[in-house]
This record gives sequence, C-alpha cells and structure tokens, in this order.
Amino acid sequence: MTDQQQLILKIVIGSWETQSSRVTKLLNTLSDEKLLSETAKGRNSGFYLIGHLAAVSDALLPLMGWGEKLYPQLENIFLKNPEKASIEKPSLAQVKEYWATIDKKVSEYIHAMQFEEWFTRHNAVSAEDFAKEPFRNKMNILINRTNHMSYHLGQMIYLTEQKD
Repeated sequence: MTDQQQLILKIVIGSWETQSSRVTKLLNTLSDEKLLSETAKGRNSGFYLIGHLAAVSDALLPLMGWGEKLYPQLENIFLKNPEKASIEKPSLAQVKEYWATIDKKVSEYIHAMQFEEWFTRHNAVSAEDFAKEPFRNKMNILINRTNHMSYHLGQMIYLTEQKD
C-alpha cells in the first residue's frame, strides 16, 4: 500500500472512529432520563436515535459482506417504524448493549479490510451497475454511514443542554 493509500484509509476510518467514539461517549455521559427524552419538541428521543444508529450499523454487516446482522429485530423497530409506533421495543439498557456490540464488530471488520477491498462493490449494487458506477463501493458506504452517524449525533447533542 502506498503512502497516499494509507492516508486515504486513515482519514476515512479515522472519521468513522471519531463519530463512533463521540456517540459512545455521549451515551456514557447522558442519564437514562435524558436519553429517553425528545431531542427537541416533537422529535425523536435519544433512545430511538441510538436504536436507529445501532440498526443502521448492524445492516453494514450483510451490506459489506461481513456476515449476517447480529440483531435483525432492530430493523423493524428502528428503521421501518417511527418511534411512536405501537410495537414492543427493547429497554434502553439493551439498546446501549446492542450499540456497543455492533460498534465493536463493525470496527473489527473495518480494520481487517485491505485497501483494495474498499473499492469493491457492496451487496446492494449489482455487478452490472457497479461496472457503470464504480463509486458505489464499500468506502462510499462507510463515508455515507459516517455522515449519517454525525447527523444523528448532532441531534442528540441537544440532550446535553436540557435541564433535568
């Protein structure tokens, strides 16, 4: 791997790790009461957003070809339904545990990948479409998911400013 390739990989993976560690730090800082409250009036709670981020990260496993989802039940709860849906949800403690387990597993896979693998197609794009649009690769997915995590982290930051 060239120095330039190492730099690119360091930037992309470093961005993921920065956002991931910020989410984890926020989870460990906020009280359960704050996490269960809305980030703003009429908006999702921190609980729902953490569940959502856990579900999105869990979906990276099959998308990137790393294996099956660890917690497939999260998709229906945190991706296919709004927070106010009348469906059974795991506890906040469970969601925090899911986040930690998924985050650790994704990090392991990210660090095990070789530079060239990052430019291969992910499992949501066909070989034919990938041949026409090679930017639809695994690195692009990681960059997209990093931005997504950053967006929701920005929403959850409002919980730190709320009065108890």
